Amino acid sequence: MEYLHIKGMIMNIGELCNRETIIVHKDENIVEAARLMRHYHVGDLIVVTKSGDDNIPIGIVTDRDIVMEVVANYADPQTVKVAEIMSQELVTGSEEEGIHEIIERMRMHGIRRLPIVDKEGYLVGILSVDDILEFLGEEVDALIGLFYKERRSETDKMG
Repeated sequence: MEYLHIKGMIMNIGELCNRETIIVHKDENIVEAARLMRHYHVGDLIVVTKSGDDNIPIGIVTDRDIVMEVVANYADPQTVKVAEIMSQELVTGSEEEGIHEIIERMRMHGIRRLPIVDKEGYLVGILSVDDILEFLGEEVDALIGLFYKERRSETDKMG
């Protein structure tokens, strides 16, 4: 019973994703992107284009991208733009989707971070493997609690 209650709390990915997403524009240089990552203690930035007051995700750039594409290639970070190293094939999830659909998409594409968009395609958050693991850990913990609660109930009835 407790499990169902907890399960019911997470209706869709929109409720699980991190809504405080750090963004960058494709024309920024890599030094600025790295500064943003350091300042906000994140390993990725969602690359966006503006549409009125909203942001449309067009790519993602990670700290690994910076190392592999800029540092390891001895490129001048002042001259390299985010657009040059960001992932072009952006995979996103809809805030209306369920966790199982999202996990399968992330697995199929081999990605650890997924920008989440609303029905209009505007950025609303980001979901990471860590977020999913934390949620699933809470679900497993709830199941374990249920198991021990039933066991105590049976023991009390017998004893």
